[in-house]
Amino acid sequence: MWNTRKRLPTALVLIAVVFVCIQYFPSLGFFFAVQFIILASLSEFYYLPQKKNIITNKVLGILLASVISLSFYFQWISLNLAVFSWFLLAGVYFVASIKTLEKVMVFPRSIALTFFGAFYVSFTLNHFYLIREDYGPFYVYFLLIIVIVGDSGAFVFGKLFGRHKMTPMASPKKTWEGSVSGLISACLGGVLIQQILLDETLLWKAVLFSILLHAVAQVSDPLESLFKRAAGVKDSAKILPGHGGFLDRIDSHILAAPLFYYLLLLIGMD
Repeated sequence: MWNTRKRLPTALVLIAVVFVCIQYFPSLGFFFAVQFIILASLSEFYYLPQKKNIITNKVLGILLASVISLSFYFQWISLNLAVFSWFLLAGVYFVASIKTLEKVMVFPRSIALTFFGAFYVSFTLNHFYLIREDYGPFYVYFLLIIVIVGDSGAFVFGKLFGRHKMTPMASPKKTWEGSVSGLISACLGGVLIQQILLDETLLWKAVLFSILLHAVAQVSDPLESLFKRAAGVKDSAKILPGHGGFLDRIDSHILAAPLFYYLLLLIGMD
């Protein structure tokens, strides 16, 4: 009923690949693994406006995503310098290339979506690299389990008991009952990981972080859905059987990953 035959094999393969990347890849290897997810997701994001004949500049978008990523890996490349360099290059490109009234009319939407897409995906997801680099792989597992278990709890109990729509425009099937179930499930998952892998951390912080992170994940998911609704599609792509595209799989993490990193940075978990 819930497309288990398609979803389960894909999920198992993804779990295995993600585990190997997080647990065994060296720093540079993990960085490149994150970049693969970023570029795949960004390509899917740029595909969505095309459904409404809004053309983004993929080359400039990928370039911006790349320089943002480099600012996370190399300390001598500041994010400010990376963004300014891109604006300078984009300014030169658009001024030189726009020579018709038709291109002038679509220019604002094109540059806005090009810039937003790169920042939306690259700036946010690169925090996975920072979390693993600064705090270790167990904290990455903590974040992933909270979001995945919370999403699963929200899905299952929302299906069974959901009556009141939460975000009918962005995600018509999401309900308040499912949302509460998701928060409870996320807490259970967070406490489990805390007890098994992070026993030096404080229990109350694990619970607090679980609630905050999954609450933000419940905003991050329908935010991505708004772009799909605007494009008139159900999934960002069909590359992952039963799961849509890469952007569909990481949508809940887009806002949760940066929040988790800055919570760790500001107040820690021990």
